[in-house]
Amino acid sequence: MSIPVARGKRRMIVETLSRRIHDGEYELGDRLEGELRLAEEFGVSRTTVRQALADLQHRRLIATESGRGSFVIFDGHRLDQQQGWTQSLAETGSDVSARILSIDHVIREDVPLLPEEVDLHRAVAIRRVRTLVTADGDSQRISFECATVPAAGLLAELPTTGLVEDSLSATLARAGLAPARGTQRADVHALDAREASILDRAVGSPFLRTSRTSWKADGRFVEHVVSLLDPAHFTLALTFGDDA
Repeated sequence: MSIPVARGKRRMIVETLSRRIHDGEYELGDRLEGELRLAEEFGVSRTTVRQALADLQHRRLIATESGRGSFVIFDGHRLDQQQGWTQSLAETGSDVSARILSIDHVIREDVPLLPEEVDLHRAVAIRRVRTLVTADGDSQRISFECATVPAAGLLAELPTTGLVEDSLSATLARAGLAPARGTQRADVHALDAREASILDRAVGSPFLRTSRTSWKADGRFVEHVVSLLDPAHFTLALTFGDDA
């Protein structure tokens, strides 16, 4: 009997929160109460709450964030990787511009630091450099990234058509590739001669290197991005623990 009871409670939570959302009790962007508080309110386990939240996400009523995750900070501002760094950097008020160096077809062997589990044969690589204009008018290249996406559908035409609205995030959205999960790694990397030339730095300069890979909810590969970030401006932060 416990299984039907649990399902009934889960359904009750879903319908109650759905009604609150539709009635406007939550504004767009508001955060729901944490799992612990919802469990106390409805008198259920946190597992039941978590299942109910998954149902709400499936209905596209909420977007959930994992209790553990990593994100990049630029001069004290958190960058939203889903909306894209170009927009996130603009929202910091900093004068940062992005320039596309190349968009080319590549094969798996050309993709740096690609995890073995990624099933990829043909791909498109988008290489970009970002430049910061300082308060005194000087310009400095602060990052270089190589983003690799599957060469399928409209993405296969990117070397000819270019990015949608000059945004990779917008292009992936147009292609129906919304990332649902991913992994990110970071290390300190000494620039080689090619990288140093692109970034206008000395060979061997230490940069923060991040490698981020994302997939759709159904397991399809979305993108793999390797970034070289000036440690004078960028840091990597990690969040962990239960909801408050």
